[in-house]
Amino acid sequence: MANFLKKAFEDMKENAKAQHAADKANLEAVKAESKANFEENRGHNTFAKAKEMGKQSWDDAHMSPAERTAKMRAELDEQIAEAKERTAAANERYEVAKK
Repeated sequence: MANFLKKAFEDMKENAKAQHAADKANLEAVKAESKANFEENRGHNTFAKAKEMGKQSWDDAHMSPAERTAKMRAELDEQIAEAKERTAAANERYEVAKK
């Protein structure tokens, strides 16, 4: 029983760290995307987009817990990789501008 609880808490700790890293890496990207989405959709009908997001939500609700966990971890890994690429590009631009 003690091993089970120890493993469960280790899994929770690992998931929390991964989620925190993904959230931290994506904060600026989300802000920029939100601004862009607002400007793109200003005065336009967004029913198709809402319907697409509803379909995705419906599909996610019918996954097993193991499938949901695997999907979440894959998405987090992808987000972290993209954020690292954006950070590297920004650092390169900074170094060029600094000289």
